[in-house]
Amino acid sequence: MCIRDSDSSMTLDDLATLWPGERIVFVHGANAALDAFQRQVGHEPRLVTSSTGQVSRFTDPETMDDFLAIYAGRTNKRLVEGLQMRGINAVGLTALDGGIARGPRKDAIRIVEDGKPKILRGDYAGSIKQIDTRLIDLLLDNGYLPVLTPPAVSLNGEAINVDGDKLSLRLAEALQADAMVLLSNTAGLLANLDDPDSLIREIDVANPASVEAAMTAAGGRMKKKVQAGIDAVAAGIGRVVFADARVERPVSRALAGEGTVVG
Repeated sequence: MCIRDSDSSMTLDDLATLWPGERIVFVHGANAALDAFQRQVGHEPRLVTSSTGQVSRFTDPETMDDFLAIYAGRTNKRLVEGLQMRGINAVGLTALDGGIARGPRKDAIRIVEDGKPKILRGDYAGSIKQIDTRLIDLLLDNGYLPVLTPPAVSLNGEAINVDGDKLSLRLAEALQADAMVLLSNTAGLLANLDDPDSLIREIDVANPASVEAAMTAAGGRMKKKVQAGIDAVAAGIGRVVFADARVERPVSRALAGEGTVVG
């Protein structure tokens, strides 16, 4: 399962009811916490827009230090602490550890700034090409709950910023997961962002019309999430659920069909 920035207490409570009956890997982000931390220490976040319109964080060495402090440090360890307090023997780690997720670093990126195309160098970000589940399997087989977060590792051994949702989905594929739950501060995929009652409850990957309707409704980062969910189901994951982290028992409710189910 994957959780984006959100109050995690209800998620942790729910995991305590599901564990140890289920083999669970908990993947988290910390984007909002990183933004707040950077501003607090005077490192203004730099968001850049690619030539294709994709907005991302430019991760220079200073930003990577901040990234490690918040993702691998404070956020990860507070989640591990919360699970330990609920009786779950959790282990916190990054996808850098043990080479769990590996791929090429993209040093130079093409961006559009003030309406002009530019090439920006020195980025420590990349994509995931390889997943090694041996460390995750070792933890699960011995009764631990892995709590995982970016960064991943480059082909040259460097820490690289990678998309957390893609990390979750690639890991779920490699583990041949029965289900993948992505929690955020929305109820799922909405047909109309201004109407919380316009939830699209199902995306049938075998139905082109259903897929087209979902991709049309999805905007911004959600479009990438939906496409990744469709690809994951096509790759063998039983189902992917986009669900609300703000409700009680969010994981259990997602597994029961609340939210948007891709299958």
